[in-house]
Amino acid sequence: MDASVSGALTRYRIIAIVVSVGLVVLFGIGVPLNHLAHISIVSAIVGPLHGFLYMVFLVLTFDLARRLDWPYGRMLVVMLCGTIPVVSFVAEHVTTKRVRADIAARTEAQQHAATG
Repeated sequence: MDASVSGALTRYRIIAIVVSVGLVVLFGIGVPLNHLAHISIVSAIVGPLHGFLYMVFLVLTFDLARRLDWPYGRMLVVMLCGTIPVVSFVAEHVTTKRVRADIAARTEAQQHAATG
């Protein structure tokens, strides 16, 4: 796997998991506490933090998509999946699996072209 793509995939995976956990905490704990018990501290901390990290997620997803020449539709779907609790974990897993398969196919094609 190309080092720049490998690094981009690693950065994407880390931020995708962090954003996914933040989303689950926000919607699974923060919002219920805020609306049911009128305790807003979790939402007040996790909400803005998640918003900032989601912007980082968008930049790193764009970087990965650019390095792999993804179609814009695929890139947008991956970006939007980062807004849905639990689906964001599935999207990270599927994206990682697909990127690794794409890289393997490209590597095989390059090796094939180099040998003959």
